[in-house]
Amino acid sequence: MTTANTISTQEAEIRQLVAAQQRAICTKDVEQIMSRYANEIVIFDVKPPFQTQGKEAVRQLWEDCLPFFPDSFEMETRDLTITANDKIATAHWLFHFTGEQDHPAMQMWMRATAVCQKQQGTWQILHEHISVPFNPSNAQTVFTLNP
Repeated sequence: MTTANTISTQEAEIRQLVAAQQRAICTKDVEQIMSRYANEIVIFDVKPPFQTQGKEAVRQLWEDCLPFFPDSFEMETRDLTITANDKIATAHWLFHFTGEQDHPAMQMWMRATAVCQKQQGTWQILHEHISVPFNPSNAQTVFTLNP
């Protein structure tokens, strides 16, 4: 297999990982969400705390926040960019929730970055960072549906 084919395969696997994670979030399936995280996961989320470490703390984070999501929603992703080799990968993208138009979660695009590590033939998310842009002149969050 050539290097170009290897990179393409790794990128395809990370695309599948991101898509599967988003499907699990949309169905509020905590077990599936958690199955993609490494034991050493560290998350920087859009809401406090500034960082959450370890699978049990991350599980609690998801269990606490999923009830605030609408009953039915999807995720739109754009600008997914992946850099990968056979052991480690980074991905970054923009996303927003779609569905219930009046729901607060549907009012903005967010930014995501993931660092993934391949362990025993399976990609796992080692670090995830979700953020919302802000305007430095007034320290206000920038809510936009047109990034």
